[in-house]
Amino acid sequence: MVTRKRVTAKLRKVIDPELGVNIVDLGLVYKIVIHGGKVSVLMTLTTPGCPLGGVFEELVSGAIRKIPGVNEVAIELTFDPPWTQELMSEAAKAQLGFD
Repeated sequence: MVTRKRVTAKLRKVIDPELGVNIVDLGLVYKIVIHGGKVSVLMTLTTPGCPLGGVFEELVSGAIRKIPGVNEVAIELTFDPPWTQELMSEAAKAQLGFD
């Protein structure tokens, strides 16, 4: 069964290659919607000009497709609202030295 908990767990394994922190704790994932076997993710990047946008889409889609029952993944990138450091979890802030 595809659940938000399973999707989130897989997304925690997707690491931002520049910052070394997972995209969930960075606050890059804004919304997860599950309809049967289709998972839609609304997410952002740390900057609109981030050259890794395509890489993240592949990594996120690949991680979610590993969940049994997922047959379709849709990734939407948005910059509204723009990402800020305040969106990071306390663990991410500590890891990056933003205590």
